[in-house]
Amino acid sequence: MINLLEVAKHSSADSCWVVLHGRVYDVTDFLNDHPGGSAAIMALAGKDATEVYDPIHPPGLLEQYLKPEAYLGVLSKTAGQPVDCQLPSACKSPDVSLSSLLNLAEIEQVAKSKLSSKGWAYYSSATDDNITKMNNHLIYQSILLRPRVFIDCRECNLSTEFLGLKIGLPIYISPAAMARLAHPVGEAGIAAACRRFQAMQIISHNASMTPQQIVANSQPGQVFGWQLYCLKDVQQSERRIAEINSIDSVKFICLTLDAPFPGKREIEERQKMEEMRAAGVHGAPQVWGTDASLTWEKTLQWLRRHTSLPVILKGIQTYEDAALAAKYPQVRGIVLSNHGGRALDTVSTPVHVLLEMRWYCPEVFDKLDIIVDGGIMRGTDVVKALALGAKAVGIGRAALYGLAAGGQEGVERTLQILADETATAMRLLGVRRVDQLSLQHINTRGIESQIFDSDTVIRGSSSSSETCSKAKF
Repeated sequence: MINLLEVAKHSSADSCWVVLHGRVYDVTDFLNDHPGGSAAIMALAGKDATEVYDPIHPPGLLEQYLKPEAYLGVLSKTAGQPVDCQLPSACKSPDVSLSSLLNLAEIEQVAKSKLSSKGWAYYSSATDDNITKMNNHLIYQSILLRPRVFIDCRECNLSTEFLGLKIGLPIYISPAAMARLAHPVGEAGIAAACRRFQAMQIISHNASMTPQQIVANSQPGQVFGWQLYCLKDVQQSERRIAEINSIDSVKFICLTLDAPFPGKREIEERQKMEEMRAAGVHGAPQVWGTDASLTWEKTLQWLRRHTSLPVILKGIQTYEDAALAAKYPQVRGIVLSNHGGRALDTVSTPVHVLLEMRWYCPEVFDKLDIIVDGGIMRGTDVVKALALGAKAVGIGRAALYGLAAGGQEGVERTLQILADETATAMRLLGVRRVDQLSLQHINTRGIESQIFDSDTVIRGSSSSSETCSKAKF
């Protein structure tokens, strides 16, 4: 048995002990390898870190990263109370009736009042001046809708297909990390909400629960994907892929390409600096474990050797890369995404990329299933993206805000609002089914001047090249 005073003695740069779930660990050798930087651990050195650790990390992660000898023993229960290092409660504000929240902006405000400062900083932050994050939503307001009349629209069917899989909504949950910062039910709560709507969920590579926990109560036909970050530690990536291959509920792998290096997210950085300062430690550079050396041929061949699951590529931001993706048989779909504005600021929005594709390589829409994420706040946003050719739209922050506002029920309320708004927009457009939405229902002239205008040659990794002809619609 180890008492807390003994643990506290080992809180220096030369020796770092922490307590997790009543067990004492020596994490000194792991300091330089921690993805969040050594300062994040040093702030908890000599303390009970359970309340900080749990919302961020899935079970079993310690055993994966620490050597067996790092476990030192059990904390003595007679050693007094542990040092208070808990995160602020996620339920400080008075309860609000979820039914009284009428739009996603109102859900976000309730979430902000309930989230810890750490949670809000992580979820809300974007890169540099937040221009891309803002434009992801504002771009939809520049597209006008064109309703058709004298159409019987008493019935409205929101179901659709992705990769040949039937889903109940053209709205899916984008991969977003650390859901238990919002609510203890975490990603499993999001999955339960999706179950009610038969909505698709892409599980984050950095989820705060294991994939098995997330899909444990899924119903037959419920569709999950899994986000893959290719890590510098290739063997670790291969182990994760093998684990995913064994989970029947996971139907595809979503390879993320838009964040080979972290963006400068100042809200999050400032919050971390305040945490470090309060703990009396100096910050250290974050360790970024993602492999930045990925290439079309090398990476897709490697992935093909390790999984037979369909692959979709997340983070396509130009028509050239969309056209290249269509050349690889293993690639079944793409996600037009700029990482929610969290990677490179002032890049094109997914709407811009959809329009580029319409102009330069419309044939890709027949070869790949295309989905988009970023900036969706209204049902009118949903129908505009679908009219441009997307199969479905993803929500990331909105799902986390719903989770913070009311757990599983909060996510259900988020999906219900978007589903109702989408159905209303479809009816008013004279559309009864998702696949009936088309270019005739939108006017994009207000943003066409922003579309990349060039006869750029698409150059692949091979010696051959292809030029997509411009074909305005």
